[in-house]
Amino acid sequence: MLRKSISGRDAFSPSILPTCLTLIATFFPAAAQAQDFSLKIEPGLAVPLSAPQSRIYDVGGSESMKALFGLGPYFDIGPAASFTMLPAARSGAESGVVWALGGGIRIKRPHDRESAYGISPWVDADMFYMRTGTLNRPGFDAALGLAVPIGKDRSFWLGPFARYMQTLQPNRAGFDNRDAKILILGLSFEAGTGIQRAPERVEVLTPGPIVTKEVIVTKEVIVPKDVPFCADRDHDGVPDSVDRCPDVPGTIETFGCPKYEKVVVGVGKLEVKEKVYFAFDKATVKPASYGILDQVVHVLSDNRNFKVTVEGHTDSSGTVEHNQTLSDQRAAAVVDYLVTHGIAKERLESKGFASTVPLDTNDTAAGRENNRRVEFVIKLNTENAGSTK
Repeated sequence: MLRKSISGRDAFSPSILPTCLTLIATFFPAAAQAQDFSLKIEPGLAVPLSAPQSRIYDVGGSESMKALFGLGPYFDIGPAASFTMLPAARSGAESGVVWALGGGIRIKRPHDRESAYGISPWVDADMFYMRTGTLNRPGFDAALGLAVPIGKDRSFWLGPFARYMQTLQPNRAGFDNRDAKILILGLSFEAGTGIQRAPERVEVLTPGPIVTKEVIVTKEVIVPKDVPFCADRDHDGVPDSVDRCPDVPGTIETFGCPKYEKVVVGVGKLEVKEKVYFAFDKATVKPASYGILDQVVHVLSDNRNFKVTVEGHTDSSGTVEHNQTLSDQRAAAVVDYLVTHGIAKERLESKGFASTVPLDTNDTAAGRENNRRVEFVIKLNTENAGSTK
């Protein structure tokens, strides 16, 4: 009878195990060309669905293992092995044991997709050589499940599944020839090669083109010291009326300012000569920008009557709300850097403009790069002219 056919007696002789391992190692030649590889185990509860098994056995357990070789983002193939045991429902009866070895195909949502929290629904199906007791027979299964990534690199996946397994019963004299049907419910654990991520991009904020109206003062200009209009409190030969740095000596060529290496004191603006770097889509100042910001600190320390508004600008990529938040946070991050390096908080403020004040077109990569920038707008702060910071 069928009870005897799925008995644990003589179940899956040890001599078959080397054959199983060899088959798993050599199954599917396409493995050599596979795009990725993963191992999957599926512990679960096994519930007999059809008579006579549903009358003879209680709910048991199942364990399966699969080796999956990717044939593209949507398809995996590979060998599979499983073990199912159903405890006897009546005292003195034997438990039912099923060994299965075969392989099949899985269809899944690609593991590199970022939307829906990266969750990957999947379905699979397998064909099996099955052994119950001393009998060998074919069988198949099919399953539906969800895989949830664990970790940034998505090398590990976890999720629930439901699997239907059916053992095909050939006509044998003296046995119940009805197919055995089992439902397996459990959790799948998958470990694989993960996804290859590109190196973190660095978004570069470039200063906009310098457009200023210059007041030319030649070396031949003689500045009378006794005329109020020509007052020159830093005594550098450039009258305060045209001196952009009236509190620190400079040169006529630089409009009364020192020759700073990376910053030019323009009309109402500090014009930086180097790019300002932030982490991609974040408000974190990259260490590569510390040098240019240290020069800004130097300029503000020399010119204590400067009050500066740090303005953040983005291109038109992304939503308006996201760009506004990002520009606000980046401008504030620059202010925080200046404050931590000795500039009084009262002399600084920050403001984000998102993509509302473009310098260039947003239709090209170069134009968008020009539009992503930080600007330093100068206001003369007469109240703090004598400040030490």
